[in-house]
Amino acid sequence: MPHLTSTGARTSATGAERLGFGVPGYAHPLLAPREWAGLTRPGTPLHWVVLNVANGPGARPDPHCLEAAGRLANAGVRVLGHIDLAHGARPFGDVVADAQQFADWYKVGGFLLDRCPVERAHLPQVRRTTATLDAVLDGGHLVLGHGAHPCPGYAEAADQLVTFSGAWAEYRWSQAAQWTADYPPERFAHFVHGVPRTHLEEATRIARWQGAGTIFFTDRSATGGGKGHSGPFEALPGYWDEIVSQIGPGVSE
Repeated sequence: MPHLTSTGARTSATGAERLGFGVPGYAHPLLAPREWAGLTRPGTPLHWVVLNVANGPGARPDPHCLEAAGRLANAGVRVLGHIDLAHGARPFGDVVADAQQFADWYKVGGFLLDRCPVERAHLPQVRRTTATLDAVLDGGHLVLGHGAHPCPGYAEAADQLVTFSGAWAEYRWSQAAQWTADYPPERFAHFVHGVPRTHLEEATRIARWQGAGTIFFTDRSATGGGKGHSGPFEALPGYWDEIVSQIGPGVSE
């Protein structure tokens, strides 16, 4: 598997240089046309965008999602298919079938494995899954959507780990697990909702200090339960242009 390994402690300078956006998954292109159209704007430091058709690839190819994914791919933006692991409860065959459909229909460049387990007991199962998905794409970018710090062994199972997904009220007092200091910032992603415009710079400092290379901040707040990434991450934050300017110009990886 062509995944990264530990390369030493992070530094704030490295974090500043490599900080960019990972979009957890906007609403359907018909419901969020401005969001999808804006992702191809030149100069946006965009690492990847998640395509979530119907909590997965859906039952058949969606023409609107095909168009959106194709437009991003043509612009050089990596598109990841959203696959729900249900904290380890989904059958292996269902996960692989979702991945194959994303690859066949939408030509994705990787996967976000949402609701990924964090416990050591699930690690062999997740490693089996990521090795298989790596083969489906003959490489590709794999992100484990834990939403919290997992046991350290997960760091060797994928390219990136989402080690925080939650509210600003929690994020501003959060701390990175000590073991993450052994890996560079490009290995970690943070998704934070409810970030006030007046605290954007503080949120960015926290991400850099904690060694996250990929972020998505929004002023929108959670609207309730549901599977996977929903609610606050389905639309553009009100300060999108401001935060893009703050992070600085970049290119997709």
